[in-house]
Amino acid sequence: MSIIPSFFGGRRSNVFDPFSLDVWDPFKDFPLVASSGSEFGKETTAFANTHIDWKETPEAHVFKADLPGLKKEEVKVEVEEGKVLQISGERSKEKEEKNDKWHRVERSSGKFLRRFRLPENAKVDEVKANMENGVLTVTVPKVEMKKPEVKAIDISG
Repeated sequence: MSIIPSFFGGRRSNVFDPFSLDVWDPFKDFPLVASSGSEFGKETTAFANTHIDWKETPEAHVFKADLPGLKKEEVKVEVEEGKVLQISGERSKEKEEKNDKWHRVERSSGKFLRRFRLPENAKVDEVKANMENGVLTVTVPKVEMKKPEVKAIDISG
């Protein structure tokens, strides 16, 4: 049994991945932060709970983010400094009415931001984003890498 997954919160992202700029939140599982009413605790939770998958196909890098309840106008997809993909937005807090009685609040609200360093083979000027049913899909095409030409040499003997 490995200590690394439990120590780093059991997330599926690899903390040793050189392409990842994910920020690990050491206070994520602490009861004081989760139960405190501080704005910092809520912001950190919203930031850390935006789940994004990154897969590489032969043609592209594909990022999928679960953003339930958000409209495409509330999400920004940007490429910074030519090689950093940034996905950000804000989940608004639900308006409270005077007569409402809340029994449980589990859905996070606040700003979120995720950044990923793109590899050298990414075509950053051809990035496409699509939002459907609360899932944001960002496709970053890859540059075709030419295979080196190999010439067979006859062996005389």
